[in-house]
Amino acid sequence: MSDLFQILRDGQPRTRSELAAITGLARTTVAMRIDALTDLGLVGPVGEAASTGGRPSSLFAITASDRYVIGVDIGASHVRVALSDITGRMLEETNSVIAVSEGPRIVLDTAIASARELIDRAGRRLDDLLAIGVGVPGPVEFSSGRPINPPIMPGWDRFDVAGWIRQEIDVPVLVDNDVNIMALGERERAWPDVDHLLFVKIATGIGAGVISGGFLQRGAQGTAGDIGHVYVSRGAEIACNCGNFGCLEALASGSAIARALTAEGIPATNSRDVVDLVKNGNVKAIQAVRQAGRDIGEVLTTCLSLMNPSVIVLGGAMAEAGEHLIAGVREVVYRRSMPLATEALHITLSQTGADAAVLGATMLAIHHSLSPANIEAMIAASSTGLMRAVK
Repeated sequence: MSDLFQILRDGQPRTRSELAAITGLARTTVAMRIDALTDLGLVGPVGEAASTGGRPSSLFAITASDRYVIGVDIGASHVRVALSDITGRMLEETNSVIAVSEGPRIVLDTAIASARELIDRAGRRLDDLLAIGVGVPGPVEFSSGRPINPPIMPGWDRFDVAGWIRQEIDVPVLVDNDVNIMALGERERAWPDVDHLLFVKIATGIGAGVISGGFLQRGAQGTAGDIGHVYVSRGAEIACNCGNFGCLEALASGSAIARALTAEGIPATNSRDVVDLVKNGNVKAIQAVRQAGRDIGEVLTTCLSLMNPSVIVLGGAMAEAGEHLIAGVREVVYRRSMPLATEALHITLSQTGADAAVLGATMLAIHHSLSPANIEAMIAASSTGLMRAVK
């Protein structure tokens, strides 16, 4: 039955006849499967198709039922939690100011308390919660949901994030790094029809979320998109926190630009300071951001040749520097790349902004919950419960 559901996940309402034509199933079989999905509260009628002479057929689509998910965005200094229905519509949210350096127990307990608050506020039953998606600002081994040597997350290394949450709220918990979930959020909201997208987060660090063939690509150990530690020749003498020299992050991140400006007598501590200087027209800051864009563009030129995305999105705190940053990126990418790779390429700023991460965490939970295997499991569990009730 999950085959019908997966077809309807594109958001387009369809009649039973249209679903039968797409799947090759008999109309009676389609009707039975639609009924089962409707009983689960996942699918429902949303109107009628145009009449062609006779009784108009009902249109079916995924509906906002009682089922819901929770998305958690853990940042360097905040925990944002959102409750969304299975269509991805955000119903409730809350934001707490807390440093990730407080450690996993304190931060995750804050997230758990916020989730419970939202569930109560929305009047939802805990039994209807399908899954929780969590994004953290560091590398994650996705198969285990554990952060691995995260540089700005003391005490989090290999901590069982999912296990800690499940002690309090026993549902599937999916954990990924922040830039991956930002890529999911940006694609869902702004580029739903794009199958090849690169989301580049530029803030204290630099990383990329890679969507290829319509799927998020994590790589063998979950480090796909770690472009912040790609070598850039201009920074050959600049040390990076990773122990190497010449990393993109050490040259073009918000903190790197802030250090360079401070050395020139223009005080700046972080990305926000740099963006403020740019917005106030400071020429040195504008030049530094433009050069950072060129450095990022140099690395993206290689990415373009390797994966041939149709969209490159720039996000993170430094994206607020706007056209000064993106102009540097475009300057190098369009000059250094093959024409075929760039003729239809969009290089743009994030449209979701600060919402990208929590939206992506929500989508992480939705994609898991509504996967073919989980839909079949829900239908099987519902059928078993019905049989017991009959007996």
